[in-house]
Amino acid sequence: MFAPGSGWGFGCLWLSQFRVGARRAAGRWACRAGPARRYSSGGGERQPGSEPAVSPPGLACHTLKEWTLLVSPFGRLRARLPCHLAVRPLDPLTYPDGDRVLVAVRAAEGGTRDLAGLLVKYDEALKEVAIVSDTIDPQASVEVNAPLKFDLDIKSSGPGCVKVQNIECDNCKIETEQGTGILQSVKSQKLHVQTKGGKVICLGTVYGNTDIHASDKSTVTIDKLQGSTVNISTEHGLLEAKYLYTDSSFLSSVAGDITLGSIHGNITLQSKMGNITIDSSSGCLQASTHQGAIDVYVSQLGKVELKSHEGSILVKVASSLQAHLQLSGREVDVNSEVHVQEMTEVHKDDAVIITGLMNQASKHEKWIKADAPEGTINLRSQSWFQSLKLQD
Repeated sequence: MFAPGSGWGFGCLWLSQFRVGARRAAGRWACRAGPARRYSSGGGERQPGSEPAVSPPGLACHTLKEWTLLVSPFGRLRARLPCHLAVRPLDPLTYPDGDRVLVAVRAAEGGTRDLAGLLVKYDEALKEVAIVSDTIDPQASVEVNAPLKFDLDIKSSGPGCVKVQNIECDNCKIETEQGTGILQSVKSQKLHVQTKGGKVICLGTVYGNTDIHASDKSTVTIDKLQGSTVNISTEHGLLEAKYLYTDSSFLSSVAGDITLGSIHGNITLQSKMGNITIDSSSGCLQASTHQGAIDVYVSQLGKVELKSHEGSILVKVASSLQAHLQLSGREVDVNSEVHVQEMTEVHKDDAVIITGLMNQASKHEKWIKADAPEGTINLRSQSWFQSLKLQD
């Protein structure tokens, strides 16, 4: 009725450590204390992406209770839990009508088995499946198999972790406290994710208009995010995305670094104390930091405006890029490989201001402005191949 070893091993309370992140985030993550391992039928370590058919030895899990709820299509799951929760779609071959929700509660060996305070029910009028408990063992796990298209409203308290995988919905809302929130291949018209002290990890491609807010030292790590509007903020944690395809994005951090791979669209980046690094920018870009440094490669130009109040700026450009330049800093260094025509140099107060046209660009077409009143601006040429950073 319910596939006990399916998914990612969440229900057996052994959250495999994930290799996450774009480029530099090769760290591992586990949602419980102690080392986590992947197991195969031969006892060796499993390859990423493979799924165990049975529970790992030494971490035996017990199914405490299972429910099968008949539901109407296009409903909603509302969960309020202090424990781990995994949501994934029904097997379309086994359940072609997609007319039910399967719920299973599992506990680790030696864990509490009391489910007296757990509510699992379906409200036909609201088309809502509710899974609610304040008293369930935080080390327990709840597994939910839902129809492919199902809205989500999930709140986990304490160390409870949430993973949502391969679900499509109009609205997806996930809030965690200290637990990690993982979204893998999720499609949603509106996606809201918030954590007060955990991590946010987006695996595969996540589609939708997205708001992600991470407090304290929480980090946000994204493989690929695609949507019309995207807003992401951290406080003291790293904000990292490998691919970002949006019409309009606003990314900010108080003290954490912002590290991006390939970004497309109109992007605004702000950090007070962190550094900003972009492997490749295609579109309009505004990036500012108060104390940090900026390092950006501009591959295809819209309008680029960079400012570091106390740090330095490194701008790398494609050799054929056409742009009007305006570079202002305590020092400005333009590499000889960059072809700048009509270049002028003005000294004002403690700043050097250089203007010019790169590769015969029009003065009123596309431009790159960089301002580092207390730092150095470096402009140099870089090929697209170099931007791939294959050594990483």
